[in-house]
This record gives sequence, C-alpha cells and structure tokens, in this order.
Amino acid sequence: MNNAAYDVIVIGGGNAALCAALAARERGAKVALLERAPENRRGGNTAFTGGSFRTVFNGVADIRALVPDLTDDEAARSDFGDYRAEAFLDDIGRVTQYHTDPDLAELLVKRSTETLLWLRDKGIRFIPKYGRQAFQVDGKFKFFGGLVIESVGGGRGLVEMEYRSAQAAGVTIRYRARAVALQRDRYGIQIVRTVVDGDEEEIRGHAVVIACGGFEANREWRTRYLGPGWDLAKVRGSRYNTGDGLRMALEAGAQPHGQWSGCHSVSWDRYAPDYGDLEARMNGQRHSYPMSIMVNAAGERFLDEGADFRNYTYAKYGELVMRQPGGYAWQVYDAESAKFLREEYRTRGVTKATADTIEELASRLEGVDPQGFLRTVREYNAAIRRDVPFDPNVKDGRCTSGLRIDKSNWALPIERPPFEAYAVGTGITFTYGGVKIDTATRILDYEDAPLPGLYAAGEMIGGLFYFNYPAGSGLTSGAVFGRIAGSEAAAHAMERSGARRARETAHAN
Repeated sequence: MNNAAYDVIVIGGGNAALCAALAARERGAKVALLERAPENRRGGNTAFTGGSFRTVFNGVADIRALVPDLTDDEAARSDFGDYRAEAFLDDIGRVTQYHTDPDLAELLVKRSTETLLWLRDKGIRFIPKYGRQAFQVDGKFKFFGGLVIESVGGGRGLVEMEYRSAQAAGVTIRYRARAVALQRDRYGIQIVRTVVDGDEEEIRGHAVVIACGGFEANREWRTRYLGPGWDLAKVRGSRYNTGDGLRMALEAGAQPHGQWSGCHSVSWDRYAPDYGDLEARMNGQRHSYPMSIMVNAAGERFLDEGADFRNYTYAKYGELVMRQPGGYAWQVYDAESAKFLREEYRTRGVTKATADTIEELASRLEGVDPQGFLRTVREYNAAIRRDVPFDPNVKDGRCTSGLRIDKSNWALPIERPPFEAYAVGTGITFTYGGVKIDTATRILDYEDAPLPGLYAAGEMIGGLFYFNYPAGSGLTSGAVFGRIAGSEAAAHAMERSGARRARETAHAN
C-alpha cells in the first residue's frame, strides 16, 4: 500500500474536476486529480457533450471577448442578440418549476461570464455555435434559445484543452484511480482510499473536492431512485459515473439534496449501445424533433414537439418517451421538415425508415399501429394554422388547433415525399440528486453545518436542477462551482497545513 500527500485531492476527471484542480493550483496548492477511467477514456460526461456553455452576454462585444478570433465578416453575418442575467435566471426558474436553490442559481448566473473568461485565459478556445443554435435565413445567422458559445472540438476538445492546462500547471493526474472511501477527523479529510490498477493506496490530503458525477451509469441505483424502467435506459456518456462520490459523501455525513427521482434524459437511438463510446462514430442523439411529429406504439402523438426551443425541452422529453408503451417512439419528417435534420441523423448506426408514400411509411414503422399513425397524420395536417408564416429561428406561433395535444410552434405538415422516420428510446445524461452545499461549495451535513475540508462540484451538487434544465448550463455549472471548490479547498488546505505546523512547533517546544 503506497502513501502520498497533497494539499487538495480532486476526485473526478471531467470539466468540474479539472476546473477545481486548476483553481487550486492557482492558489498554490499541491493537487492530485484522481480519474477512475483509463487515459484514453478520460473526461467523464464532459467528453461526450457538444461543449456548449450557457453564459450571460450583452451583445457582440462580449462574444468577441470570449472568441477573440471572430472575424468582422462573421460578426456582420451573425445576430447574437443578448442574454442577460435576468433571462438566464428566469430560464432556470421556469424549467425547474422554481424548485431551484435561488442562491446556487444566482451564483451560477453571476459567475458564468467571468468563469468562461478565466477558462479562456487557461487556454480554452471558444467558437460561436453555428449550425446547432442558429439557422441561416436571408444570409444571416440568428441565434436562439440563449445559447451561443461552444468549446473548440466539442466536449472532447474541451477535455483535451483542460488536461493540457492542468498538466502545464503541475497537477498530478492519476488514471485508473477509483476513490472508494474517505477517512476524516475533526479538522477534515485525512485520507482518500483508492484502488489504482487493482492496488490499494492511501492518498493523504488536507481537502477533497468530489466532482465525479452522478449515478446515471448504475442500473441498480437508477431503478432504486428513478423508478421502474430506468434500468433499461441507455447511458449517453461515461460508464464510470456509478455514484461513488455520492456514496462516499453520504458515508461521511453529507446531507442528500435535490431531486433524487429526476434526471436529464433525451430522445436517443432506440438500439444504441448501453454506454457512450468515445471511439465509435455512432451518435445516438435525435434533437431535431421540434420540426417533427413524434408518435408512440399506438401511432399517436404524446407531447408538444414545438412547445419551446430544443434547449428547454430536450432534457425532459426522454422521460416522456420512457413512459410510452414499450419505452419507444418514432420521429417523423417529410421532405420539407427533413431539411432541418442535424448531422447526427446521417451518422452510422441510425435506426430509420423511409418511404415514398405515407401509407408505405406506416407499414415500416416497427411496433407502431399503422391505422393509428395514418389517422394521426391526417388530423395533424388538417389542424395546422397554415396562414402563420414558418420561421425556425423564433417561436413562430405556427401551430395546430383543436388536437388533443396541439403543437405550439414550427408545425410543418407531413405531406411531401420522401418521408423519413427515426426510432428513439431514452438516453440518460446525468442525475439531478446530489449533496447539499453552501455557496462556498462546502458539503453540508444534516444540520446544515459544513463537513470540514469536503467540497463538491458538477453533477454531485443537488438542488440546482429539477425536472429539466436549460441546455449548456451543465458545463457552465461545472466550471463555475469547480472553480469555487478548488479555490476554497486550497484555502482550507493551506490554513490546515499552517495550523498543523504551528501545533508541531508548539509540541516540539
């Protein structure tokens, strides 16, 4: 059994953990980062994301601060609009049904821009999110849904840039290092018990940041906390997020907090692999549904595909798919609506059906009642307000009228061949339940008192997201709270180290 000593130990290997490690090193702490995955699978869920960051900005000048190489031509062809703090807070409150912890939400919003600028100074490069967040109309890109920025290379590019920055800063990185237990005294953490390549190690430190994700890759916990059927969901991201950090924190006395029965879940290819694979070309996400109709096994629509921009509905619609008979659905497009299909619909491993007539398509939708489907299409087409102009960049009000579930926006008819349909199930991204923290990211016990030397960031935090979340706020949350956690942990470690030296000196005298 080996022994090593550090000021700050960071458990996890994704965006939140790396931001914590960078912030702790910035304060002069000796830092170890424990990544459970092997090096070629590092990065946690971050590596599987699109790299989107939701942040406050007040126009093109703020975007240029984050994207210094934005050209004059790009700026002239882009309508970025603005996204003020009030709008960000309102979005978080609205989609979480106002269950969100107001202090954490306010901290996330107010620190968003400065944290992205801090990441930029750490070598992280950002670009505008063309293609996914802006359709080109009349030669100009108009951004919608409050989301504008992404990291170069998506989530995997973000991970690579953050690891380079951490290595250059002198962070010790251990791969295949699974933290399994914490040992603490009245002053804080003493030891993180770890299994590294099958060997047990005791890693000593003065403070610990737990940032190793939720329990989305743990089938038993999913069934226990989310309910029946969730053991069958596909895991969009890392297979290593099995709740180890939550278990260790709870065993250390942490107070569970937030919506343990809720999660971020999306429409995902029905026959996708059980876990995400960074090396595979297959992309299971199916996010063009606002331009589609979605039908279940009875051939019936079961949700409002155009209720809002994808950014505000995709993270909750996976659960609605889960609730359908058999836990699956089909997204249906005609030649006109198919123009808006994102690139993931054209990748390897897509489960689809195509036909030149709607009747032929009905016969090819596996597990769907053909007559129910044809009736749904007829009723939907007849109910569209065709006098309202279509505009993909705004909530255009082109709706249906008189259906059991009306479509609120972007109601394009399903009538022009060829027709396409895509089979979807449910993909789970991350769980909402976590531990309770204060605004210094200190983990709190059942009496709301801080557990000395123990901090949390990323998906470990409970109380921020409930039922749903605004797209891009996950990476921003990881960066904001990871940065705070690393800085606070370093300060605690330095104070504890100084106090220990003082005690040793006094004892020697």
